[in-house]
Amino acid sequence: MRIGLGHDTHRFEEGPARRPLVLGGVAVPFHRSLVGHSDADVLFHALTDAILGALGEGDIGDVFPDTDEENRGRNSAEFLKYAADLVYERGWRFENVDAVIFAQAPKLGPYKAQMKIEIARILDIPPEMVGVKAKTGERVGFIGREEAISAEAVVLLENDP
Repeated sequence: MRIGLGHDTHRFEEGPARRPLVLGGVAVPFHRSLVGHSDADVLFHALTDAILGALGEGDIGDVFPDTDEENRGRNSAEFLKYAADLVYERGWRFENVDAVIFAQAPKLGPYKAQMKIEIARILDIPPEMVGVKAKTGERVGFIGREEAISAEAVVLLENDP
């Protein structure tokens, strides 16, 4: 078995949203957007890092550097799919995936089920193997001050016999 841990944080842009806020592959209505070279989906970035870590492949920046113009505005589902494909190519399988999104706003409760389904679809696993939680910053720190959104994820892989 192998465990991978992933983390990502993106700050909010100043002023009104210039692009949709996408978390876990789901467009979340909000008046602000996140800064990022790709689509800034912190949940997919954290999950991708967790998978790459479990495989001993570094992190998302190693595979999809922000210095590569091909990654500008890129859909982060492509990053997650790439990492999932590596899992299967190397003879591993997912046992479970668990993630937490840290955001004071917007409220994410209504979107967690959709995120779970989208993650399961991309990883080609049943939705019951995916956990998605959302926590506020309780008005403390950069999350609580609504300066950024952050996510953490863990994956458990087992060698496919």
